[in-house]
Amino acid sequence: MRTSQSICTLYAEEPRSQRKSTPAPSREAGSFFRNTKSPHWRRWLGVESRCVVPWTSFSENEHLPDGTKPPVWFALDETRPLAFFAGIWTRWTSVRKLKEGEVTTDIFGFLTTDANAEVGAIHPKAMPVILRTLEEVDQWLSAPALEALRLQRPLPDGSLRIVGRGAKQDGQSDMEPSTNLWPLAQ
Repeated sequence: MRTSQSICTLYAEEPRSQRKSTPAPSREAGSFFRNTKSPHWRRWLGVESRCVVPWTSFSENEHLPDGTKPPVWFALDETRPLAFFAGIWTRWTSVRKLKEGEVTTDIFGFLTTDANAEVGAIHPKAMPVILRTLEEVDQWLSAPALEALRLQRPLPDGSLRIVGRGAKQDGQSDMEPSTNLWPLAQ
């Protein structure tokens, strides 16, 4: 398994150099991509640009009748074990903010797919592609593009749990990893 540049972390030694977005053909696109047939995204589907993004829980905003949109937190189970999103990364040079001028930064995005039942109840449009086993991680990082893209599927219904609603309250700061690491090896 490749790991030197394959794991895109949200918090690197210099967190400001990691941006949760990818170069996009329009301002509406951003840190999530789904249409892998688009010429825009195809250029980053080679193994040299694929990465995995570690996570223990993720959120989608629930649209309530009063107009509020509180986050709903999903995980594989209540212990929030480590898993990975299928992602792409690239080193990108551009002017993102005029006062910063031209910057070169490592950026990444998540591959998405149709929502399963749990995520679909909150966000019917899409969910991240989730890799739960070491075999899936290895397939995403090293297989030819067509084989790797077979992983672009929702998790089976019942695979995720809602572990929280509203502001983050799990007792961990954003910088602390889960204590339940590498359940994938079990």
